[in-house]
Amino acid sequence: MKNTQPIVRLAIIGTGSMGGMHAKSYTAIENATLVAAVDTNETQLIEFCNKHDIEHRFTSLQALLDWNEFDAVSNVTPDQVHHRTSLQVIAANKHILCEKPLAVNYQDAREMADAAAGAGVINMVNLSYRNVASIQKAAQMVADGCIGQIKHFEASYLQSWLTQPAWGDWKSQSQWLWRLSSEHGSKGVLGDVGIHIIDFVTFVANQMPKSLSCQLHTFNKAEDDKIGEYPLDANDSFVMHMQLDNDALGVVSATRFASGHHNDLRLRIYGDKGGLEVSFENSTSRLRACLEKDLESATWHEVECADVDTIYQKFIDAILLNEQALPNFERGAQLQQLLDTAMGEHK
Repeated sequence: MKNTQPIVRLAIIGTGSMGGMHAKSYTAIENATLVAAVDTNETQLIEFCNKHDIEHRFTSLQALLDWNEFDAVSNVTPDQVHHRTSLQVIAANKHILCEKPLAVNYQDAREMADAAAGAGVINMVNLSYRNVASIQKAAQMVADGCIGQIKHFEASYLQSWLTQPAWGDWKSQSQWLWRLSSEHGSKGVLGDVGIHIIDFVTFVANQMPKSLSCQLHTFNKAEDDKIGEYPLDANDSFVMHMQLDNDALGVVSATRFASGHHNDLRLRIYGDKGGLEVSFENSTSRLRACLEKDLESATWHEVECADVDTIYQKFIDAILLNEQALPNFERGAQLQQLLDTAMGEHK
């Protein structure tokens, strides 16, 4: 049967590897169509559009805005460009999904969140691990009081691309090197994946931290700590101590040197009536629980978790329903404030 539902016309800004993930995800959604892409690198732009069958190609955001034949954008530009480009899109009254982190500092993130709210456009930030079934189920169980009052937690985001080339050779490829260079807009592992694991904890706990302290470290990775135009000065690992609003204590960490872990997230959260262990490892979601009736025997059980929609689907649905969905720019700004605090930058 022919689809008679409205179609959301999408433009992708930024045609790197993550832009490809956005394009592939939208292609699988019945009520979405890719109509345009933007990149200053014309060769990369043409290759991207040919691969994803995108007709309209622009080498500047302004050219896309002047064309105006679209409804929404995915902003997949480098971190330091999110602020400027997102504000232009919002000013044009277009819906927007922006890659994380929302900005490179809280002031910019706050301006973006306020602008989006003021314009009334659907706005979301791509905290992609919200799509993990186990994390959604864990958040619901905490909200339902299944583990009682939270007392302790520990969480980690483990990557190993600085110890093996599973995703490519970081020493020679710009898509990895820029992530190691603050001069190129990177906030290191804290800004790149730390934002995910901090969101993991605070989303499940349904609380924000009232205090935190963070130790960051950058390891020597090349002669003179530089490769070509890229100073390798962005943090590679961090360990954060966090206290939530209800006084629960925990530790959050992330690193790119976790040999044996390509891209794994873990959360263990304990209350006075039970505990939950959430994992997303080797692209597999898992939730285990030890609840009140099993505390004495310390018996853990697997918890069945229903599939959840991707953020791309949620974004399209929100546009069609004209109902704001989460996580939005406001959430992105809240997390950016925590990142700035961890970096010692927020005043």
